[in-house]
Amino acid sequence: MGVTLPQAAWRTRPGLEALTAVLGGGADSRFVGGAVRDTLLGVAPAAPDALDVDIATRHSPQEVLDRLADARIKAVPTGLAHGTITAVTEGGPVEITTLRRDVATDGRHATIAYTDDWREDAARRDFTMNALYADPASGEIFDYFGGLDDLFAGRVRFIGDPRQRIAEDHLRILRFFRFHARFGTEADAAGLEACTERANDLMALSRERIAAELLKLLVARRAVSVMGLMVERGIWRAVLPEIDADGVARLAALAEREHAADIQPDPIRRLATLIPTADGDSVAARLKLSNTNRKRVVAATQGAGDEGPRALAYRCGVAGAVDRLLIAGDDIAPIADWTPPAFPISGGALVERGLRKGPDVAAMRRHIETQWIVEGFPDAARVDAIADSAVRDALSEPRANSG
Repeated sequence: MGVTLPQAAWRTRPGLEALTAVLGGGADSRFVGGAVRDTLLGVAPAAPDALDVDIATRHSPQEVLDRLADARIKAVPTGLAHGTITAVTEGGPVEITTLRRDVATDGRHATIAYTDDWREDAARRDFTMNALYADPASGEIFDYFGGLDDLFAGRVRFIGDPRQRIAEDHLRILRFFRFHARFGTEADAAGLEACTERANDLMALSRERIAAELLKLLVARRAVSVMGLMVERGIWRAVLPEIDADGVARLAALAEREHAADIQPDPIRRLATLIPTADGDSVAARLKLSNTNRKRVVAATQGAGDEGPRALAYRCGVAGAVDRLLIAGDDIAPIADWTPPAFPISGGALVERGLRKGPDVAAMRRHIETQWIVEGFPDAARVDAIADSAVRDALSEPRANSG
C-alpha cells in the first residue's frame, strides 16, 4: 500500500470538502505543495487556517471559474495570466492553479502553457519534496520524482538538472538553501555545486525577492549552519558581500541567547546582528525593507545602554529593548513580562505648581521623568513628591540678571 496523506486540521476546514467536490476529486484536482509536504512531515501550523492550501487541477482557468460560479463559491482571479484563481471559502482562501508546463524562461519569469499531464506539471516545480500531490478524498500521494524518499531523508533535491533549473529561475539558489535550512540534514551535492557555480546569477534578481528569501531563511531550524555554508561557498558575495564569517559567528551567538531566553527567532533582529553595524542602514535600504524595519535594523545594535533593561524598554519600547539586550548579550528577564508605565505627570500639573508656561515646563518634565526612571518607576505619590521638590527648587533660584 502506498503512502497516504495523514489527517490534519486543515483538511477539515469549512468549505474545503465542498470545493474539492466541485473541482472533481483526485483524477482532476489534487492538493499540492507545502500543505502536502508539511503534513507528511507532521509539521503543524500555528492554526489550521495559517497554512496555505494549494490545489492543482487539469481544468482550464475558465472551467474553474465556471464551476465555482455554478456552486456559488466566490472566485478571485488573483493570477489568471498564470492560471491561478483563488476560491474564497468559509475556512479561508484556497489557490487553484491549472496544470502547466514552461515554454520559455529567462531566470526571472516563465512563459507557460497549460497541460493535462500531471508529470509535466510536477517537472516544472523546483524540488522533489515540493512536487508531491494528494487526492483530496483518499489522501493517496502521487510522487513522480522520488520526492517522498527525499522528504523523509531530509534531502533537498532539484527536479532534473540543477543548473538548468537555476537558469530557469535564479531565485532557486536561495530557495535551495532556505529549504535545506528548514528540512535538510546533509546538503545534496549536485544541488550545492550548481548553486555555488551559479551564485552570480543572483545579481539579476530584485532586492525585494532576495530579502524575502533571506528573512525566511534566517528563522529556519538550521539557519546558522546553512548561513555558514553559504558564506563558505561565496553565495552572498555578489549581492550582499557584507555577510561574512564574523556575521555568522554573531548570528550563532544571538541564536543561542534567543534559545536560552525562550524567545522566538526574529528575522529582522537576526539580520541586524548578521550585518556589520556600520553597514546596517545601507543594507536595509538596498534590500528595500520598510522604513520601520530599516530603523529597527539600525537601532538593534546600539547596545544595552547604562540605565538598565527597564529604562531601555521605557525609552525605546519592549520589542526594541529585547533586540538590543539580546544582541548585546544582556539579561532580558527584567522586561520579560513587564509593561512600561505611563509617566504620570503632565505639563499642566507643573504649571499648577507655579511654573510659568513655556519651554521651562518641558525641561522640568524631562528632569522629573529622568529621576522617576532612575528610581525604578515609583508610583504616582512618589512622582508628586519629586515634582513638588523640583518645582520648589526651581522657583527658589534667583533669576539671572535680576536686581
